[in-house]
Amino acid sequence: MAGFVRLAGPAVVAMLSIAAASASPAPSAHAPASPSSASAARGAEIYEAKCGACHSLDQNRIGPKHRGVFGRKAGAVPDFPYTAALKKSGIVWNAKTLDTWLQSPVKMVPGTAMGFQLRSAQERADVIAYLKQQSGK
Repeated sequence: MAGFVRLAGPAVVAMLSIAAASASPAPSAHAPASPSSASAARGAEIYEAKCGACHSLDQNRIGPKHRGVFGRKAGAVPDFPYTAALKKSGIVWNAKTLDTWLQSPVKMVPGTAMGFQLRSAQERADVIAYLKQQSGK
């Protein structure tokens, strides 16, 4: 193996330490997504994949329909059987309330029926951008 230098012990540790120090840090999985990085197109895909089993834009399913959710009071979709907790919550849906809701619905409104969470800040931002777009806002 001509041309190769075999390093061992402290030399390898020193080289790895230098390489690790010069590498840029990995982005945090918990860092909130900035509004400018939100994508309604990605949000549509995430909505279909992760929300679509229970929700639709235009029809009530297990969960209420979502078109026009921005600016709507929680528990206000006609003909949907909301929990008393959500009806009494007084929440008006906007980017901030939807982000908090999608992080942990049961924490935001104890007694609600929705238990699903979107843990990724980027996915929440994308879904919120999509719902905002579909609400005409």
